[in-house]
Amino acid sequence: MNIHEYQGKALLSQYGVPIQRGLLATTPDEAVHAATLMQEQTGTGWWVVKAQVHAGGRGKGGGIKLAKSLDQVQELSSQILGMQLVTPQTGAVGKKVHSVLITEDVYAPGPTPIQEFYLSVLLDRAKGGFVMVYSPEGGMDIEEVAEKHPEKIYREWIDPTIGFQAYQARRVALNLGLKGQAFKQMVVFCQKLVQAFEGVEASLFEINPVLKTSDDRILAVDAKVNIDDNALMRVPEIASMHDPREEDPTELKAASFNLNYVKLDGNVGCMVNGAGLAMATMDMIQLSGGSPANFLDVGGTASAERVAQAFNIILEDPNVRAILVNIFGGIVRCDRVANGIVEACKSLGDLRVPLIVRLQGTNATEAKAILEASGLPIRAAITLEDAAKAVSDSLKA
Repeated sequence: MNIHEYQGKALLSQYGVPIQRGLLATTPDEAVHAATLMQEQTGTGWWVVKAQVHAGGRGKGGGIKLAKSLDQVQELSSQILGMQLVTPQTGAVGKKVHSVLITEDVYAPGPTPIQEFYLSVLLDRAKGGFVMVYSPEGGMDIEEVAEKHPEKIYREWIDPTIGFQAYQARRVALNLGLKGQAFKQMVVFCQKLVQAFEGVEASLFEINPVLKTSDDRILAVDAKVNIDDNALMRVPEIASMHDPREEDPTELKAASFNLNYVKLDGNVGCMVNGAGLAMATMDMIQLSGGSPANFLDVGGTASAERVAQAFNIILEDPNVRAILVNIFGGIVRCDRVANGIVEACKSLGDLRVPLIVRLQGTNATEAKAILEASGLPIRAAITLEDAAKAVSDSLKA
């Protein structure tokens, strides 16, 4: 589960991580009030107006602006609130901005140079632990840094059985070229960040940039946080931070039916049981000249109602030109799945697109007979090759 920047910063602050202070606003008047309160607390006369959406690259899309007066706070928040913010991570449709974060300006000049760093903690499944990824090239796309300057990407692997060690935090500060007070602050910053990552059961904590201010303070200026969905039952206060407005409506609908659905950009709808089979099916569709329109795992109990719900969700995508059902009958018998598909098709009426069904496993022969006897325009496939050819033929028709 993703959360907003202001929520991520609140979690960081709870664990003692220094943050760029800010207040949330949902209207231009609230934004001006927030800026006034920030001025009283910090003495600053400049503020940053930051769109709160689940996407990076907000500044490139015009979602982050510097305001040098309360009038500008009003004007800029009016422009940003309600806009359809398009960034490299939102796609062409973009995301609507429902709130802004009014933050203090922490880039004031002073006795030492200001520096921006990249710092993240994430799960490393290959090594069975966590890894801290960091770079002196903060404020930039980390993918671009990794491509052009791989030598500037550093990593510290964290063994969860012994935790993040003090010498590792010191090595981070050293590799970032810090000295004196800034060095000490970065060591503490890294230790507190790992505590926050573990404490909220996150799968990602990304801060870009981490700022060394002109007076040698270390601050989190941004916070991109992803919480492990499987841990939400243990952290209900974080589960309540979920903002459904940031999710794809179709994916939310699928989740309400306990269907694992992810919308993609292709033209062939997929209905599969099991994530591994789903990935193989999408590869097969691609090799057949098509492109998967979704990932949809119906799980082990493909009842008629569940299949009908899955069909409805797939058909909401106007780009779908064919549907491929690829089910392995292990926990559930193939003949029961076939009956479910037939009932679902009859209840839906006209599917409007070709339907290819491949059922393998327990009672697969009986399932094929059920589909063929249904009188419905269903093309039954036995092998993956049969299914691939059927998909290819459907797209050419």
